[in-house]
Amino acid sequence: MGTKLIIDTDPGVDDAFALALATQSEDVDLLGVTTVFGNVPLSHTTANARRLLRLFGRDDVPVAAGAARPLVYDNAKPAGFVHGEDGLSGHADTLPEPTRPLDERGAVRLLADLLEAADEPVTIAPIGPLTNIALLLAAHPELRGKIGRIVIMGGGVTRGNSTTAAEFNIWSDPEAARRVLADEDVPTVLVPLDITHQCSIDTTWLAKLAASGPLGAALEALTPTYVKHYSPILGFPGMVMHDAVAVAEAIRPGILDTEAYPVDVECGFGPARGATLVDRRRLRSTDPQAVPGRTIDVALTADVEAVRDFVLSRLTGGL
Repeated sequence: MGTKLIIDTDPGVDDAFALALATQSEDVDLLGVTTVFGNVPLSHTTANARRLLRLFGRDDVPVAAGAARPLVYDNAKPAGFVHGEDGLSGHADTLPEPTRPLDERGAVRLLADLLEAADEPVTIAPIGPLTNIALLLAAHPELRGKIGRIVIMGGGVTRGNSTTAAEFNIWSDPEAARRVLADEDVPTVLVPLDITHQCSIDTTWLAKLAASGPLGAALEALTPTYVKHYSPILGFPGMVMHDAVAVAEAIRPGILDTEAYPVDVECGFGPARGATLVDRRRLRSTDPQAVPGRTIDVALTADVEAVRDFVLSRLTGGL
């Protein structure tokens, strides 16, 4: 059936676009969705994920709630000012109520069970803080061989957003991010702010989405707070669909251009806490001061119009 996929998410407007992309792609076998604290508290991210799956006609997909706080230091702050206090521009309550009960196994157990049952490698797309994924890899190291790729939306090579140095998902739980990015021997792709901002969309793109039918109109209706936040940052009316860019790479490997770099995460308590350290220097293998993290694939460029067209085509049924 195509890519076997699990999404770990904290919906969030861009998470809604990412979930829509996965559910509307016939070449994706969406095995499950797990939720984590992040853009809004866990109770909201879990309710939002379940409602969104119902909206997208995929109430059959199991949803399990995961971490409500970071691994070590509980100092993460939600981003309601970006996504709205409910995570969906104040429109979460307008979405249909789910019919499938919340999976009582919890996120880590559901992730482990889905991996154990899989007969081929599974792609995991974490598009929120990496707490659940760090816990999975710590508790079930025997399952690493079941993971084909981990495609992560997070980090920034040349920029941050939560701070000057740090991107929100990494900053929300740097210790978890360091465990996943720098310490675990699993094929990993990092999709940072550098590429997601290049793939920003404008309100003309959103208007095409809204005109495509009920699903597109429902998605566009979730964006006003998000567009209001991003328009002055971008310099034009529009938004950054961070998480959907990562899920596009999870679905179609190679839609983003990647290069292998050593990566580490700053876990100190200075102004650079949560920074993603990507060592792009030449001859770094012989440099005693090189970043100590393992080498992973980092996406920094793409055919931006192809990415935008791919996402819009999937969300509009090819219209």
